[in-house]
Amino acid sequence: MSEQDIAFHQKLERVLHNYHDINRQLNEAGLTPPDMARLSKDHSDLTPLAHAIEALFKMGKDLQELAQMMQEPDLDSEMKTLTEEEFRELKESYPQALHEIKVLLLPKDEMDERNAILEVRAGTGGDEAALFAADLLRMYQRYVELHNWKYEMMDVSDTGMGGIKEASISITGRGVFARLKFESGVHRVQRVPATEASGRIHTSAATVAVLPEAQEVDIVIEDKDLKIDVFRSSGPGGQSVNTTDSAVRITHLPTGLVVQQQDEKSQHKNKAKALKILRARLLEKKRMEQDAIRAQNRKSQVGSGDRSERIRTYNFPQGRVTDHRINLTLYKLEKILEGAALDEMVEALIAEDQASRLADEE
Repeated sequence: MSEQDIAFHQKLERVLHNYHDINRQLNEAGLTPPDMARLSKDHSDLTPLAHAIEALFKMGKDLQELAQMMQEPDLDSEMKTLTEEEFRELKESYPQALHEIKVLLLPKDEMDERNAILEVRAGTGGDEAALFAADLLRMYQRYVELHNWKYEMMDVSDTGMGGIKEASISITGRGVFARLKFESGVHRVQRVPATEASGRIHTSAATVAVLPEAQEVDIVIEDKDLKIDVFRSSGPGGQSVNTTDSAVRITHLPTGLVVQQQDEKSQHKNKAKALKILRARLLEKKRMEQDAIRAQNRKSQVGSGDRSERIRTYNFPQGRVTDHRINLTLYKLEKILEGAALDEMVEALIAEDQASRLADEE
């Protein structure tokens, strides 16, 4: 064993010791509710890693025992063949088990378990871009349903022709941000618009932003930093939605960020929704600044989450979707837009991010 291997083995032993110590504390009498909650969470977080380490240690012990058995002179040929086969299978599976532990040991993004706010905006391309933005929004809504998550429409500005200028939805569920965070960026579409008589392929784009839902402790917003305007809600073509001043526009003076809400009939509800989105955008701004500093010290990364970064192309004539960050092309355009095959992209992006972070750790 090298010094590095010994240090890593000792690190795994410390994790197991910590896990068993938490188990012991959980079984002690007189725990206060806060202590019980903290220990239970620590136990839940450590359990997958602890079980993986125990399995790896057992694998290593079994390999040693099998290696010793194969050296025994009086071992009959049939038993020797079985022992060699078992040894070979264990040795082949050991590196994968070790890799999984290294992935579990990677520092967690503290936002991964958060709910998220997903925003879609039509970009360049006029009506076709608005139709594509609507396609993306439906894709994410279907994806949410397939994962048994829940979503609430926060705001939508439609074109009246099936397209959307912009929309935002709040998504709640287990590990929402972890699975959707790599969707932020520019999504490009190449297809023949229904209105195009000559059959010429048009290229247009939409922008997606995935924001971890912010809690009040993450971002403190002072009343003096807000300019709040109320006005009458209106629908497409200026058609009145409400006859009261229930729509709310909030401007965050220090940053210039503006959030507008008019979907609810209640001014109070619109203000609450607007503050929720504002808080998420301020948290994203803070995270982006921190990520930019960290990125200077990293060799590689899947994506910065920058909304100006072109991340994916949906090519309808060829039925393909290409993610440019990892050079992955899937000829499953319809299934991806239905949400059913989007996980193939998501899993590949997560795996690439893990691989780059593991490389940075070495």
